[in-house]
Formats: sequence, structure tokens, C-alpha cells
Amino acid sequence: MLTVKNVHKSFHGNEILRGVNLEVKKGDIVVILGPSGSGKTTLLRCIEFLERAEEGTMMIDEITADFAGADKHTIADIRKKVGFVFQNYNLFQNMTAIENVMLGLHVGRHMKKEDARALAQKALDRVGLQDKYDSFPSQLSGGQQQRVGIARAIVLNPEVILFDEPTAALDPELVGEVLSVMKQMALDGVTMVVVTHEMNFARQVANHVIFMDQGVIVEEGRPEEVLEHPKENRTIQFLKRILHQDDKLFPSEENAAEKEAL
Repeated sequence: MLTVKNVHKSFHGNEILRGVNLEVKKGDIVVILGPSGSGKTTLLRCIEFLERAEEGTMMIDEITADFAGADKHTIADIRKKVGFVFQNYNLFQNMTAIENVMLGLHVGRHMKKEDARALAQKALDRVGLQDKYDSFPSQLSGGQQQRVGIARAIVLNPEVILFDEPTAALDPELVGEVLSVMKQMALDGVTMVVVTHEMNFARQVANHVIFMDQGVIVEEGRPEEVLEHPKENRTIQFLKRILHQDDKLFPSEENAAEKEAL
């Protein structure tokens, strides 16, 4: 459904993405892990054309685009198929929750206001905000604001939704409410690509995990493969640090052989 090939992106001469390939099938929940600066967010932003990659191609359904040369009409067509949930919500502060969710339908797709409002209500109901239609962002918690951001993405009925660390800006006690919505979306068959450090979400919900570092995909596979039996040293180092585990979690081949001999 979504295929990305050979993406290269640099900032001020520093190559952030170095030939990244990604394939997402309908219904996939893909989680991308990696340290800060590894290119995770940049990859998502290039797919959404929030950043312009210098090289590479993408295909989504019947649309094929060259990252460097895609025109505004192609980009608009892609954005109709690819939703985006930002880390910092990106809500319009002078608009209510329902107005934020309606905007893409009413202004972007020229839908009648009453029709856009009806769909926006359903989207907000879906993320548990049926009592917050007329609340402004300043009246909402961080978790509620992020759920408005999710509703804004799903109301457009995209083929795939990209999530850029959707819980990173939240207080710890608010993380669960956002992840719960995302888990339900996964059960509903929504295709998602999620940049996150929420390891339990990766284990429980994802069907494919990618580990990136220094602009390349180091390792990928099923969650149980990458998270429990990583093959690459860089993946092992990252997981040890993020999971606060000691060296015994991922024994070397030599240590494993010694243990087996005992």
C-alpha cells in the first residue's frame, strides 16, 4: 500500500536519511524505534512532504511520486491518503476541538460545514471526547489535545496515519489515554506508522518493528524478533539503555554457548 524507496535527506550538509526503504501493507502497525537524531521523525515528515527529500520515491495506492520533483497537485493527492499526528498537537488555539477537526474537511476538501461538523463529531466520539466539542485547546489536558489531533487525522479517512512520538509531550499519567485510543484504532484495522519509545505498545500492538540509527534501518522484523532477540549490536545497545536492562538480557553468542554447555 505504501512503499518508500531510497530516501535521502540532508540538513546543512549533514545527511539525516541515507537510503531508507520502507514498506507498509494495509492493516500494518509499524513501530519505528531509534535514538534521537537517527532520522525517524525526518522520515515521517518526508513521507508527508513536510520536508523535501533530495532523493527517493514513494508509492501509495495508485500514486507514485519522486520526492525531489513532486508538484503541489501530487503532494495534495498524497496528503489526502496520509494522515499525520504531531508530537506537540499543532492545534489552532483560537478554534474549538470540533472546529480543529472540521477544518481539513471544510477548508481543505470544500465539504459543506454541516456535513464536516457531523463527521468531526463522530471522530471526536471515537477518541472519547464527545463532551469536549466546544472546548478550546487551553481548556483541555495534553492527552485530550493529542486525542483531538488524532481525531483530526482519522476524520479525513486516510489510507495510513503517521504518528510522530504522539506521547512524548505528555505527562506520564496522560500517556495511557492516548495509547488506549491508538490500540483501539489498531483493532479497527487502521494502518499506522508510529515513531515512539513506548516499548509495551511496540510489543503488544505492532506487527513490525524497525530500529533506525544514523539515518539507516539497522534491523527490522516482528516485535518478538527485534525486541527480544535482536541480532545487531547497535540494536542491543539501544534496547539495554531504553529498557534499563543489564548485559544478561541479550547474551553474546559465546556466553550463550557457554551457558548451553553447562
